[in-house]
Amino acid sequence: MELKVEPKSKLQGQVKVPGDKSISHRAVMLGSLAEGQTEVKGFLTGEDCLSTVRAFEQLGVKIEGVGEERMIIHGCGLNGLTEPDNVLDLGNSGTTTRLMLGMLAGQDFYSVVTGDDSLRGRPMARVTDPVSQMGGQFKGRDDANLLPITVVGGQNLKSLTYQSPVASAQVKSSILLAGLYAKGVTKVVEPAKSRDHTERMLEYFGADITVDGLTVSVTGKPKLKGKKVIVPGDISSAAFIMVAGLITDDSRIVLENVGLNPTRAGVITALEKMDANLELINEREVNGEPIADVVVKSSQLQATTIEGDLIPLLIDEIPILAVAATQAEGKTIIKDAEELRVKETDRIAAMVKELRKLGVEVTERKDGLEIVGPQEIKGGVNCLSYHDHRVAMSLAIAGLIAEQPLKIEEADCINISFPGFKQLLTDL
Repeated sequence: MELKVEPKSKLQGQVKVPGDKSISHRAVMLGSLAEGQTEVKGFLTGEDCLSTVRAFEQLGVKIEGVGEERMIIHGCGLNGLTEPDNVLDLGNSGTTTRLMLGMLAGQDFYSVVTGDDSLRGRPMARVTDPVSQMGGQFKGRDDANLLPITVVGGQNLKSLTYQSPVASAQVKSSILLAGLYAKGVTKVVEPAKSRDHTERMLEYFGADITVDGLTVSVTGKPKLKGKKVIVPGDISSAAFIMVAGLITDDSRIVLENVGLNPTRAGVITALEKMDANLELINEREVNGEPIADVVVKSSQLQATTIEGDLIPLLIDEIPILAVAATQAEGKTIIKDAEELRVKETDRIAAMVKELRKLGVEVTERKDGLEIVGPQEIKGGVNCLSYHDHRVAMSLAIAGLIAEQPLKIEEADCINISFPGFKQLLTDL
């Protein structure tokens, strides 16, 4: 699919963004491992989350309402999953893959995990190595670093205290899910705090979870109980609409029910540092997650430096923050973000190349980029998505302030996390 974006101003409206991707994944996983029924409302029906649903159906879980925002999951209990009769194809979803590798290591059956061309090139040793230390057995390309990966079940996992070299929610979550099947207490110590949806939801479902600074511990062999889960709007998706409202003239947008988990809300901090006209209203909490409505208005943004402990809290929002930086007064520096090199694509290289194509002067760093603004965005070109939903949407937002329309090739990848993106922009 090719997406054509026309320059626009005066974006006005009250909108709801799709459900949180991270919470949607985890609701399906923990609902499947719990005893009894779990009702999920506001589920993100994007391709990545549907990969999680299909995988658990293959593992014997009955799920009603697949493809809809409301689902009923009939949990099998911690040891109730069954051996799949085929390879688990997880599409493009790195979250599904890394979390499931930890969980599958504790099963008493054999399974094989694979994905699309992009996913088969993404590193998995960051989870297979520590889970192997717990007794998990993996076989695959590049010493179980690349998919397809075989998980040899029937292992008695042992607890582990793991000093993670990176602040990564996927690494932490994979080890914690493996820890559910281990005797004793499994601990993950991070260099900085990564997003904490897994530990929040594990506690909500009844697991024995302890958080002490940068250390998260789970006690093995819990009995998880089915729950009702309301999925808030995804702040990573909301970020695109927030920046659209900030950089277009005469705009005011209200985004309803946005999740504001403190380990995810770094984009709010960064935009506030950039002098964004942004307000949080109607703040409240649902199933352990803070949410609010976000009001954004046209702003003259100011340059800032985004680095250090803030990076894990906004890693997925850096492509759209790069677009915001093109309109900020002064030099914006984004650094300490090497993790972007191993996402769906090399997001640093992709954004640098496409922004330059749009006429933006940008300096590429090994760990990020630098942009001096404000700059004009030329448009009138065909941009590449690199099959990366966040790159595609960032370029679409840039197109709103371009001098001429631009086209984004292979933009169907947007449906991975934001079905209805084009229509929402049109409605505004």
